[in-house]
Amino acid sequence: MFRLLVTIAVFWVGVVTGISGVACLWDRDTLAMERQRFPTALELITGKFLRHSEEFYRWRITDRNERIALEPSADLYDDLAVAYEKIGATEAAIRSIKKKGELYPGLYSTHANLGTFYFHSGEYELGLVEIDKALAINPEAHFGRERYQKLLVEYIAAQQDGEEIVLPLANAGPSGTGPVGFGAFLVEKNRETTGGTDDADAVDAGLSGVLGMMKFGNFDSPVLLEALADLLVSRGFDSDAKRLAARAYLKASYETESKVAETAYRKKAEQCLQFQAKTSRTHTRLSLGELEKQFRSEVNEAALWYEGVVAKEKTWLKEGVDVEKAFEREFYSPPVVAGPVVAGLRASDSNFELSVPSVVFAAFVCTAICGVPFLLLRQKNKRKAATG
Repeated sequence: MFRLLVTIAVFWVGVVTGISGVACLWDRDTLAMERQRFPTALELITGKFLRHSEEFYRWRITDRNERIALEPSADLYDDLAVAYEKIGATEAAIRSIKKKGELYPGLYSTHANLGTFYFHSGEYELGLVEIDKALAINPEAHFGRERYQKLLVEYIAAQQDGEEIVLPLANAGPSGTGPVGFGAFLVEKNRETTGGTDDADAVDAGLSGVLGMMKFGNFDSPVLLEALADLLVSRGFDSDAKRLAARAYLKASYETESKVAETAYRKKAEQCLQFQAKTSRTHTRLSLGELEKQFRSEVNEAALWYEGVVAKEKTWLKEGVDVEKAFEREFYSPPVVAGPVVAGLRASDSNFELSVPSVVFAAFVCTAICGVPFLLLRQKNKRKAATG
C-alpha cells in the first residue's frame, strides 16, 4: 500500500513539474530581455528619442529660406522641405523638394523625400513612383528603409478595399504561433523571392525599416505602430517581443480617432500577453491593465522629457544662439526610458499565486485525500476475495 501511495505521489509531482516547466516558458520574455534584442524600440514607441520641437522647425524654415536666397545648395532644400513636413505643411514640402529636383536632378534624397511626402498626403501611387526612383539610385540607403516603406504601402493597398485607410490594417491578432499582419506579409514576400529561407532575417530587416520610419517620420502614426507591433510578434516564440508589441498596439489605440480601431488595438495588445506571466516567480498571467499602468508611466516620462527639449529650444531661440549647435551640445547621447525594466508586478503584489513547492504540496494532499480511501477499499476487496 505504501509503495502504491508513493507511486501516485511521484506521478503527481511529475505532472506538476511538467506544468511548471511549461509555465516557465512564459517567464523567458521579460521586458529587459526584449529591450536587449530590440534596442531603441521602447524609446520610439513612447517618443523619448532625439527630436526637435515645432518651434525649431519654424525657425529652420526661416533660416533655410534666408540661406537659400544667399547661397543655395541641395542640402538646404532638403532641410527646408523636411521642416515644412514636420509642421504639417506637406504641400509646401512637396513644392520645395520639387524645386530642389529641378536645380539638382538625379539625387537619391530628392526622390526618397518626395515619395515620403506623397505617402503622407495620401497620394500613394505617386509616392511609389518616387520611391522606385530612389531605390534605383541607391537600394541600400538608410539600411533599406525606403524598400520597406514601399513594401508597407503595398501591404496597406492589399489590406484596403477603398482609397481610405481603415484601421487596424489587419483584423487578425497575434496568436503566438506564427507571423501576423505586416510580418506575415514580409514573410510571404521573402518566400516568393528566396523559397522560404531566412524568414527571421526578413522580419528583422522590416523591423529596422519601420523603426527608421518612426524615427525620421511620424513616430506616433498608428499605421507604423501597428506594423511595428506585428513585426515584434512575428520573430518566433523564443526571440519575439510580446511586451513591446503590446505597448505598440496600445500606443496605436491612443493615436486613432476611431473607437472601433481603438478597441481592436487593445484586443491585439491583450492577445500579446496570453503567454506572459507577471514575473519569473509566479505563473499568474500578466494582465493588460497591469502592463498598461506601467506603459502610461513610460509615456508620461517621455512626454516630460520632450517638454524639457521644447523649453530649451524656445530659450535658445529667444536668446538668439545657434540652436542647432546648442542642441548637439546638450543632447550628445540618445535618451533612454528609465522606467522599471521588467513588466509586471512583484510576486508579493499578487492576490493569489502558487509556487512550485506549494503546488507539489497540494498534489500530496490530493493524493492523500483521494488515494488513501482508494487503497483501503482495494485492501478490503482483497480480504473478501481471500476469505471467499
